[in-house]
Amino acid sequence: MPMRALGTMSGTSLDGVDAAVLITDGARIAGFGETAFRPYSVDERATLRAALGRWPGETGVAAAAEVVEIAHAEVMAGFAGIDIAGFHGQTLAHDPDNRRTHQAGCGAVLADALGVPVVWDFRSADMELGGQGAPLAPFYHFALARHIGATAPLVFLNLGGVGNVTWVDPAQPTPEAPGALLAFDTGPGNAALDDLMLARRGAARDEGGALAARGAADRAVIDALLAERFFHRIPPKSLDRGAFAALAARVAHLDDPDAAATLAACTAATVAAAEQHYPAPPARMLVTGGGRHNATLMAMIAEAVACPVAPVEDAGLDGDMLEAQAFAYLAVRVARGLPTSCPGTTGVAAAVGGGQISRP
Repeated sequence: MPMRALGTMSGTSLDGVDAAVLITDGARIAGFGETAFRPYSVDERATLRAALGRWPGETGVAAAAEVVEIAHAEVMAGFAGIDIAGFHGQTLAHDPDNRRTHQAGCGAVLADALGVPVVWDFRSADMELGGQGAPLAPFYHFALARHIGATAPLVFLNLGGVGNVTWVDPAQPTPEAPGALLAFDTGPGNAALDDLMLARRGAARDEGGALAARGAADRAVIDALLAERFFHRIPPKSLDRGAFAALAARVAHLDDPDAAATLAACTAATVAAAEQHYPAPPARMLVTGGGRHNATLMAMIAEAVACPVAPVEDAGLDGDMLEAQAFAYLAVRVARGLPTSCPGTTGVAAAVGGGQISRP
């Protein structure tokens, strides 16, 4: 029996909270419901940014958690008839090599505030079994590939603060089946470019890629990035938002358009570098996340990779809400005792169901 699940996502771009209803039994997608977005204010974003890279108990973390909980409670309260909710929280730090991750916000607080069961802490069980704890959307990508009627392998590229890909073979019977999924972080997504825009121009992003379109990329910066050890590791593998903070210094000598163009080109080059790991060439790449709105970045990726590239809207999907939908989907899977990650998605030893359920 399908459930009416509400999922939320507050990504590394720190723009706000996405919320979306998905009707699902945890395997098949039966339908899509309402959506909403609650932006973070300038002050809230500053509070979250100040806590990036910090762990529970450190300065600023409690304030960040309060921002996350209030914002989520406000947007989630606008939905009616919810059977279960999935709450990811706000990732402040992620250190898979040492099997630790930190998402600010408590699901139990939201369960009490909303009066519905809330599934949260999706990553810990995976990491305890040796997984990277990320990315977590791949099981939903498998369901989406089936939902849109795909028959050949395809890739979902999520361009959030960090970039990540999911290679999907929709011919496999389940997402945890051997060969069904390969997922991993590709490198910088929007974070480096967003940080540049904030530091140099006081803007949240390079709107539409307009600034990057006026510049020329510095190939030496791109080559230096691709030489880093991460890009030569076999996936699955994952990153923290701040993993490539050194990019800011590497483009410091460039003017604004050239710096923006270089950072966009870095993202495109790392997406192209991911192709070497795919089990088979994909028929197409569907792009989700905020980066798909950057026309310059999308053009760079289309030129760099070997398959056709399009936003997920071309397949009838909602790229702004796809990650929120993913946590609705995962919440139902947790409630039904189904796995949420597997060796091909996080490198975990065996298929595992993450998440804990807090009831009101």
